[in-house]
Amino acid sequence: MSPYEQLLHLAFTAPNDVKYYLTPTARHAYDQLRAATPAERPFRFEQVRLGLAMSLLKLVSELGDHAESRQVLDVLHRALSEARSPEDIDRIVGREARLFDRLYENLYVNEEGEELLNLFGRTLDADAPQLLEEVAQEAVDLARTLDFSADEDEE
Repeated sequence: MSPYEQLLHLAFTAPNDVKYYLTPTARHAYDQLRAATPAERPFRFEQVRLGLAMSLLKLVSELGDHAESRQVLDVLHRALSEARSPEDIDRIVGREARLFDRLYENLYVNEEGEELLNLFGRTLDADAPQLLEEVAQEAVDLARTLDFSADEDEE
C-alpha cells in the first residue's frame, strides 16, 4: 500500500468519514496518477494533492477540533469529487479562497498540529509526484504517533 493510501486510512477512520471521504476517486488517485498518460498527468497529480491535503486537514481537525480545517477539508473534498480538470479544481477552490486565508487565523495548535500544517503547506507547494510521496510518507509516520486523547482529557 502506498504512503498516500496508508495516510487516507489513518486519517479517515470513522465509518461515516470513510463512506463520505474515501470515494473511489480519493482511494484510487495515486494508482490513477501512476497509470496516467502524459496528457492526464497534471489532473491526476492534482487529485493526489487533494487527497493528501484532505488527509492532513482531517488529522488537524481531529487533533484540535478546528472548524476552519473541517471547512477547508470539505472544499478539497468537493474539488476532488466534482472536478474534471485542473481548471475545475482551481475554480472550486478559488471560490472559497477566504476559507484558506482563515485556516491559520486564531489557530492554537500544539507541536503535532504545527507539523501537520507544515506538511499541508508542503503539499500545496509540491510540484512533482516524488515530493507528494515524500510528504505522504512523513505524514504517515507522524499520524501513527498522534495522540488524539490529549484534547479530550482537557475537557
